[in-house]
Amino acid sequence: MDSVGMKTMSAVKTKSITLEKTNTRRKHKKISGPDLAFRICNGIFMLLFVIITLYPVLNTLAISLNDGTDALRGGIHLVPRVFTWKNYQTVLEKDNLIAGAIVTVARTVIGTLLALVTNAILAFIVSRKNFMFAKPLSLFWVITMYVNGGLIPTFLLFKSLGLTNSFAVYVVPGMLSAFNMLVIRTYMRGIPDSLEESAQLDGAGYTTIFLKIISPLCKPVYATVALFVAVGQWNSWFDAMLYNRMRSDLTTLQYELMKLLSSVTNQSASAESMKNSTGTVTPTSVRAAATIITMLPIICIYPFLQRYFVTGLTLGGVKE
Repeated sequence: MDSVGMKTMSAVKTKSITLEKTNTRRKHKKISGPDLAFRICNGIFMLLFVIITLYPVLNTLAISLNDGTDALRGGIHLVPRVFTWKNYQTVLEKDNLIAGAIVTVARTVIGTLLALVTNAILAFIVSRKNFMFAKPLSLFWVITMYVNGGLIPTFLLFKSLGLTNSFAVYVVPGMLSAFNMLVIRTYMRGIPDSLEESAQLDGAGYTTIFLKIISPLCKPVYATVALFVAVGQWNSWFDAMLYNRMRSDLTTLQYELMKLLSSVTNQSASAESMKNSTGTVTPTSVRAAATIITMLPIICIYPFLQRYFVTGLTLGGVKE
């Protein structure tokens, strides 16, 4: 080996030894009293926060898996005392529940995609600096966030448009949201103008800029808005009761669960009838099972969108 190679190896070894010594010193560096106290208090606070957040969910899960009559005695915290699946059987055996679940999944997927596309396109148009009507339109949409036409005028409008007794009433009214549009617009305004200008110099039009430059950079805020819309579509039941209550084929999962909870809560003989037909289930245990079924899909989806959710909500909600 020549002298140059030997010198290089020697320099590499010296640098590695120096890095090891530096890391060792950092590991053995003493933590000051205030820093240690802060870490301990922060750890205790985060632990208490996790417990406060998870306990209601775990307690509801335990009650849903516990015998209904036994649950009335109380004392169930995190583990069911008398395990049973009959609460979930009572919920899942309800009429129209499967049809409602299919409609709910369809409206969640289709409604989220349509809302994301329309809000993104509109936000891109309003975020352009050379668009002269950007400020008046933004002000108009902000006003719609605080002023509502009312329930009866809205119902009459949807009826005149032919949206009642149809699947379209689930997805068309939610295609545009002023809040979601403003969040996406604010995020797009934070993207450097040099990217768009360089694309225009290469001959790219607005469609190419939106699809190939702006949209890939807006994945965090898109995921945030998609999560907002999907949760709203999944949990919605009032529109099914108001516009499609006469169409059993257009019922939703949340509407069917709402009717089930209302029946087991308001009817005095409901608990006894359930006991005779399915075993020992009570309104409390059925309510817990319905709550778990409702929240389970969102809990499964959220971890995959969480990293985008935090970034998109932070960057999209700040206006300089």
